[in-house]
Amino acid sequence: MDAFFRIRTLALHTFFLVCAVAFVGCGNAYTPSEDAQLGKQINQEIEADPAHYPILNDAAIRNYVQSVANRVIQSPEVKFRDVFPYSVKVINDDKTVNAFCTPGGYIYVYTGLMKFVDNEAAFAGVLGHEIAHAELRHSTKRITKAYNTQILLGIVLGKNPSVLEEVAANLFTGLAFLKNSRDDESEADEASFRYLMSTSWYPGGIMYFFQKAEQNGQSGSVAEFFSTHPSPPNRLKTIRDLLQKNNISQPTETQLNTQGYMQIKRQLQ
Repeated sequence: MDAFFRIRTLALHTFFLVCAVAFVGCGNAYTPSEDAQLGKQINQEIEADPAHYPILNDAAIRNYVQSVANRVIQSPEVKFRDVFPYSVKVINDDKTVNAFCTPGGYIYVYTGLMKFVDNEAAFAGVLGHEIAHAELRHSTKRITKAYNTQILLGIVLGKNPSVLEEVAANLFTGLAFLKNSRDDESEADEASFRYLMSTSWYPGGIMYFFQKAEQNGQSGSVAEFFSTHPSPPNRLKTIRDLLQKNNISQPTETQLNTQGYMQIKRQLQ
């Protein structure tokens, strides 16, 4: 899932000086702690831009979404819970059906998505999907791939300072680095399923989001979502295959918690 960010060039320069030296051929020039540092910088930019990212000032809703994330990250599959903050905030925008996660686990959920989802298992699945993007370190892997070791070392040596403006511009416009690929999305869907396996939620909960999105695919906000994300049919098949492979039966209301989630939605009205 995607978003548009603005990073100060000076802060990004400092960050690249550190991470370029740390690159050891593992496909990511960043260490996990540096993912968290970059995420913190992005988070500060978002909070400083309420015109584009109006954060919902509702303690009850904020505590609720954070509690759901906190349960997901207790999965033994989550490796960076002590490195990444996994802080969740809600953006007060009913027209946007989306959520996104910065490097290092700063998660943002739009009220439009919360109102679109119909049960807690589906919402937990969406948060698990975002957590997976951070855990799998998709954004910083793409940065590394686009700006290889030679270019990164050029920045350190001061030979190619113009790259800094290019990276900052791409981060701001969502091009190349913070836009998840189809493979990234599929990988995050499967990881979310595994995370929920260790919870009381139905692990296939995210499929209810996909099903509803497919039914409403022509509406404005949902159509915009699918302009940058893989369409639901293949993603639905992936989840259904995982359910079958793991011999998981139909969910109970306790596993979905539809009624409890409806109460949360009413608080958003």
